Amino acid sequence: QLQLVESGGGLVQPGGSLRLSCAASGVILDYYDIGWFRQAPGKEREGVSCIKSSGSTTNYADSVKGRFTISRDNAKNRMYLQMNSLKPEDTAIYYCAAMRWFGSGCRLGPEVYPYWGQGTQVTVSS
Repeated sequence: QLQLVESGGGLVQPGGSLRLSCAASGVILDYYDIGWFRQAPGKEREGVSCIKSSGSTTNYADSVKGRFTISRDNAKNRMYLQMNSLKPEDTAIYYCAAMRWFGSGCRLGPEVYPYWGQGTQVTVSS
C-alpha cells in the first residue's frame, strides 16, 4: 500500500521560500507520477505541479510558474516542491499525491490521483 507523508510547511514572510518534501513508502515510486496540490479555506483543491514517473516531464499551474520547482529522487522515494517568491495567496494546505499513468505528460487534475498524503500547512504572512 502506497503511503505518502508531506513535511516542510510553515510560516514564511511574503517573498520568502519553503521546500516541501513528500516521502513515499510501500511501493517503488519509479512507476508513479507525482502531483502537488493545495487547498485554501473555502476553495476547491487545485493542482500546483506534477512530474512524470521518469522525471522527464513537469507541469505547473500558471499561478506558480517561474516561482515553484518540482523534483523527485526515485532512489530515495522522495519528491520535492521548492517554493520561491511566496505570496499571501499561496497560503493553503499542500498535499502530494501519486498515480500510475501511462499516457504522455502528467496531470494536474486532483480527481485522477488515488493516493494522497495528509497535507502540510503553508502560511505566507507578514
